[in-house]
Amino acid sequence: MNGAHDLGGQQSLGPINPESESSESVFYHNWEKKVFAITLACGFLGKWNIDEARHSRERQHPVIYLSNSYYENWLAGLEKLLLEKKLISQSELTTGKSLDINKKSIAPNPHKAMTIISAGSPSNSEESKPYKFNIGDIVRVRNNHPAGHTRAPQYVRGCLGSIIRKHGVHTFPDDNAKGIKSGENLYTVRFDSNTLWGQDKHELTNIHIDLWEPYLSIE
Repeated sequence: MNGAHDLGGQQSLGPINPESESSESVFYHNWEKKVFAITLACGFLGKWNIDEARHSRERQHPVIYLSNSYYENWLAGLEKLLLEKKLISQSELTTGKSLDINKKSIAPNPHKAMTIISAGSPSNSEESKPYKFNIGDIVRVRNNHPAGHTRAPQYVRGCLGSIIRKHGVHTFPDDNAKGIKSGENLYTVRFDSNTLWGQDKHELTNIHIDLWEPYLSIE
């Protein structure tokens, strides 16, 4: 979907001046630690996947999304998922108290959680599909604007690039966000900056973006 979460390449938002990772704090407030921990703990329930979680944050009103801090958006997405999956009620969310005295309490093992987080959750699949494109092919990113979740950035849609790497089959996020497990071939596509943003005041550079096969068409 098009929304406030997809700001790459957008104009008039000012320069990006990221802090060095060695000096940047992971958390600036104690409540952020709690949101992070609760989100991970709820994720271990297995009721949603990473793309469903991303889409839950994206579905906020753009003004609210941009007004929120990073972990405020995490909290908003978590609350939406807990309600949609019927793990809590609106009354429980509002009051902060469980209305079901028989509801089981869940206390994740912190050591097990750390092991799972450190291992990650690879998106690649043992499934094999014939490649539609080959290295060196010139492809165009489909100019689609889906209502659901997608990992095709707005600023590359409709643009030409060249295939430089093939990664095999990986979980297709557009379907995964709907709870549908499917895999599609994934490619690295190279674009030059003039193609994406024009020649005015831009130094010519190459931008590499990983894109799934359904996002692409052959020229």
